[in-house]
Amino acid sequence: MIGRREVVAFPDWGVRLRAKVDTGARTSALDVDEVVLLPGGRVRFAVVLRRDRSRRLQVEERVSRIARVRPSSGVSQRRYFVETTIRLGRLEKRVEVSLVPRRGMLCRMLLGRTALAGDFLVDPDAAYRLGRLRPRKARTP
Repeated sequence: MIGRREVVAFPDWGVRLRAKVDTGARTSALDVDEVVLLPGGRVRFAVVLRRDRSRRLQVEERVSRIARVRPSSGVSQRRYFVETTIRLGRLEKRVEVSLVPRRGMLCRMLLGRTALAGDFLVDPDAAYRLGRLRPRKARTP
């Protein structure tokens, strides 16, 4: 059982982000900038780690597909998708995420129903049932 918002970890990238759980969205979307298509069917992008966009992580992955997506605005967009491992609580699973700037959104990721299918039930009255994002402790010299 998960809530309407959860923390999602990307173990391959060493990243944890807040995600909005959206059973109305078929696909998942990750907040990125600087998407560059590379030779050999790969893509390089910057995962946005903070809402103010001041922290980013450069990642390179193989493109799993390119597809048109109709977001809530209703205007169809062409997006790159990558496949990666996510961790929600104790469960790890391979999912496909689209790469898109999510400027102005509270959560860096939207977790769609395809990623949730077969593994999770959503409690819309709850948030962060699996734990909150805690700031890292400052290192001492």
